[in-house]
Amino acid sequence: MPTDGEQQPSGPPEYKVYRSRKGRLSGLRSPDLSGLRERTPRAPKWWRRDKQPEPELPGRRKRWTAKRALKWVGIAALGWILLSFLAFAVSAQLQSFKLSGEAKDALHGNPFLLPSAQTILVLGTDARPPDTKGTGAPSQKCFEQQAHGDAPHDGCEDGQFRADTLMLIRAGGGAFRKLSIPRDSYAEIPGQNPQKINAAFAFGGAKAQIEAVENFLDVEIDHVAIVDFTGFEDLIDAVGGVKVDVPHKLCADISGGAGGGQGGVTLRLHKGENTLDGEKALAYSRVREPSECPGPGKSAYSLGYNDFDRAQAQQRVINGIKDRLTDPLRLPYNFIHGPIIGWDAPKAFVSDMGFLTMPQLILSAAIGGSGPTDVLCAGAHSGCNPDGPDGAVEVPEATRRRAVDRLLGN
Repeated sequence: MPTDGEQQPSGPPEYKVYRSRKGRLSGLRSPDLSGLRERTPRAPKWWRRDKQPEPELPGRRKRWTAKRALKWVGIAALGWILLSFLAFAVSAQLQSFKLSGEAKDALHGNPFLLPSAQTILVLGTDARPPDTKGTGAPSQKCFEQQAHGDAPHDGCEDGQFRADTLMLIRAGGGAFRKLSIPRDSYAEIPGQNPQKINAAFAFGGAKAQIEAVENFLDVEIDHVAIVDFTGFEDLIDAVGGVKVDVPHKLCADISGGAGGGQGGVTLRLHKGENTLDGEKALAYSRVREPSECPGPGKSAYSLGYNDFDRAQAQQRVINGIKDRLTDPLRLPYNFIHGPIIGWDAPKAFVSDMGFLTMPQLILSAAIGGSGPTDVLCAGAHSGCNPDGPDGAVEVPEATRRRAVDRLLGN
């Protein structure tokens, strides 16, 4: 039909048809479509005005560049860090489930430790694990009671599990200070006659020990951490051991020594810096009566080794762990072993501090630095009487107040 005065062609347009002839070997070859992907050459990117990137053709992979490689390395590193943190959080939460409910009720803290300083009671017991060789190991039931901070019950009420370590840590708000309490300090025990302060744990577990320390120093305990000796060794081994600066050479045979057949440990530490694995670090922190060291020079045995020296040794081990975790030069090692360290670190303690609070304690330790070792009754002018009732150490109230003021940063 004519439109706008123009006539439409009546028939199809004329064209020619060309028919190609197959080659003799064309049936044996697969079709080559690479030519379809060829594109017209474009001007260099710096010459083009639009500055748009060249379109990616389907099926063509991106080239690996340094920027792209760094991007994926960063993603992998972030995933590794998140895995380490997740292992730490889960392990810490599992440990918090083990703590006695009575001990949790005796505490005054809150989960937010980092913004405001809180006081943590770290305590260890003198009970040996059930699989320890030789005599003195408790039954599995009694051992779990003391490990979880329960008051002794169901046949375990013999008062043998006393606190072996008593240390207060003030952490948070930019602070990280420590105060060791001699375990032989003469103190009031809830429901018992006054005696050595470490007896409170044997009578009423962690709850009684918390109350005894609070009454003794007139300070509130916000959190508690009971040392798990097996987990403590594993943590130290996971961070590659700890370095401790020993003031005098020290020799000791713990539980009969390494050759005593009772699973003991032999210590031979020289004066100065020593690197200790988990087993020896634990033994060093628990030495009570060192032996005479061979060779010339004074040793801890000849100079007299008492409970104050022992408390300082324990603080050196705690500082050694903290230094390993916060030392910038140890970042590559800690990063590679991150998930292992994250899993083992909370297992060193049975504590009320779960997945939310325990990471804040680590950050507080990194921020607060390494303060001086503070031991109650240390020094010639402390006024303490080591010959108190039943061999206990009497600590004047003024000495206790000064120590608490330093701990709280007053």
